[in-house]
Amino acid sequence: MPRLTKAVPRYLKHKPSGQARTVISGQEIWLGKHNSPSSLRLYDQLLTAWLAGGRQLDLEKLPQGASVAEPDQETPLTVQQVADQYNEHATQYYRKRGQATREAELVSEALDIACVLYGSTPAEQFGSKRLDKVRQRMIKRGWTRLYINKQIGRLKRAWTWAVEKELIRATEKYHALQALRGLHKGRTTAPDLAPVKPVPDSTVQQTLPHLSQVVADMVRFQRRTGCRPAEVCALTPGMIDRSGAVWIATLEEHKTEHRGKQRHIPIGPQAQAVLKPYLLRGADQPCFSPQASEKQRRQQQHEERQTPLSCGNKPGSNCKAKPQRKAGKQYTTDSYRRAIHRACERAKLPKWSPNQLRHTAGTEVRKQFGLEAAQVVLGHASADITQVYAERNLALAVQVAEAVG
Repeated sequence: MPRLTKAVPRYLKHKPSGQARTVISGQEIWLGKHNSPSSLRLYDQLLTAWLAGGRQLDLEKLPQGASVAEPDQETPLTVQQVADQYNEHATQYYRKRGQATREAELVSEALDIACVLYGSTPAEQFGSKRLDKVRQRMIKRGWTRLYINKQIGRLKRAWTWAVEKELIRATEKYHALQALRGLHKGRTTAPDLAPVKPVPDSTVQQTLPHLSQVVADMVRFQRRTGCRPAEVCALTPGMIDRSGAVWIATLEEHKTEHRGKQRHIPIGPQAQAVLKPYLLRGADQPCFSPQASEKQRRQQQHEERQTPLSCGNKPGSNCKAKPQRKAGKQYTTDSYRRAIHRACERAKLPKWSPNQLRHTAGTEVRKQFGLEAAQVVLGHASADITQVYAERNLALAVQVAEAVG
C-alpha cells in the first residue's frame, strides 16, 4: 500500500526535458509539457484524487495523460531553454569573492539576442546560418567588430556546454555553428574602435592641476608602475612588502587570478614617494579613497573661505541629511576614469583614460629595456599581449634605415 503523504504535492519542472512532474506517495508522476493547460489540468485531477483517497493515491488508476514512466530524455530543448540553463550556469561559474562578474552579464546579453530571434527553435537546429543572423542583428545595433566576435564566441561556448552536459547532441548543425569564422577588419560594416595609444606626458602634466590631490597621485603612481586601473584602485598597505629598496605589491584580486597566476607590482623610488602619505591607514583599507578626497576638497574650501566664521554656514552644517550620492571607500575604474575626463574638460584637453597611462609606461619600458622587460612590468603572460600595450620604437627602425637603407 502506498505510504501516506501529508504535504501537498508540488507542481515541478524537469529542466532537462521541459516536462512537468509531481511526486506523490514517493513516486514521480509525469504530466506533459510544463505550464501547458493539459499538464495543469492533470495536476488538479491528481490532487483531487489524492485528497479524496485520504491523502493517498492509487498509482494504477492515474488520469489519462499522466504517467509514472520518465519522459524521453531525447526531447529536444529549444534555444530559449538552453539559454536559461546556461545563464544559470554562467551566474554561478563567473564569480569572484561571491559576486557575479561582468562576464555573466555579457553572456546574458548575447543569449538574449539569440532568444529574440530563435527562442522557440530546437537548439540542435541552431547552426551557422542562424548564428550569422544573430551576428547581423548585433551589427545593426552598432556594436564594434571585436565585441561582436567575442559575443559570438560566448554563444559558441554556450552550445559546447550544452553538448558537454548532454542537453543536446553534437549534430552537423552544431559543428557548422562552431565553424563560423569571426568578422575580419575591412570585410564588414561593423565599426572598429581606434587602438588605444599612449597618452603624452605633457598632456598628463596639464591635466594634474585640475584633479583632486588623491586622483592626481593615483595618476602619478600608475604612470610610474604601469599597473592596471583596477589595481591602483584596489591597492592597500597590507599588499605591499617594503623590506627592500624596491617595494613589491602582491595583489590578491586581479585580472588573471582565476587562472592561478600571481600579480606582483614593483614599486620604485618615484612611485614610493607618491604612495608614502597613503600608507598611514589600516592594512586592508584602500590607499586611495574617495572619502579622503572629499575630505581634502572640503578642507580646501574651508581654507579658501572669505566669509567670517561668525557669518554664513559653519563647517559641516551645510550638508544634506540624506544625500543621493556618498563618497565610497574605494574608487572603481569607472569613477577613476570619470574624474580624469572631468579634469580634461576643465583643462580643455582631449579626453584620455587611465588605461592609456599603462600604454605609456609599457612603451617607455620597452624602449629602454626591451620587450621582455615590458612584459614583466605589465604582468602579461604572453609577449604578444605586450605588443599591444607597448608601442614599437620607431626611432630604432629609423636608425637601422639610416645604416643599411
